Amino acid sequence: MQQHFIDRCDARAAALYLFLITVADAQGLSYYGASTLAARLQLRDDEFAAARQQLIALELIAYRAPLFQVLALPGTVAAPRSVPNLPRSVPQRTDTVGGDPVSLASLLQQLEQRRGGL
Repeated sequence: MQQHFIDRCDARAAALYLFLITVADAQGLSYYGASTLAARLQLRDDEFAAARQQLIALELIAYRAPLFQVLALPGTVAAPRSVPNLPRSVPQRTDTVGGDPVSLASLLQQLEQRRGGL
C-alpha cells in the first residue's frame, strides 16, 4: 500500500528527511545536531522545528536530543539483521528480534550502558 509520504511533506521536511537518510548509520541514527542541520539546510530555527515535527508526525523519524533516527516506513519489511562487510570497529546489530527495528530509546539506553562499562 503506497502511503505517499513525500506528498505529505513540505519541501523543508523532505529536504531534512533526505539529509538524514543520507548521513544515517546502519541503525538509522544521525549524530548531526539540530543547529548544524538547520544551517546546512539553510532553515531558520522555526522552519527546522516545523520540518522535524512534520517528519515525527508522519512517523518517518524519531528524535531525542541530540539524536535523530530514520525509521522504517510503515508497512515495509525490516532491514536484514546485520549489514555485510562492515568494518570490525562497527558493531553488528544484535539488538533485534526477527529483524524488527529497535526504538531510539532502546538504542540510547544501550549507548549509556556501554559508556558506563568503559
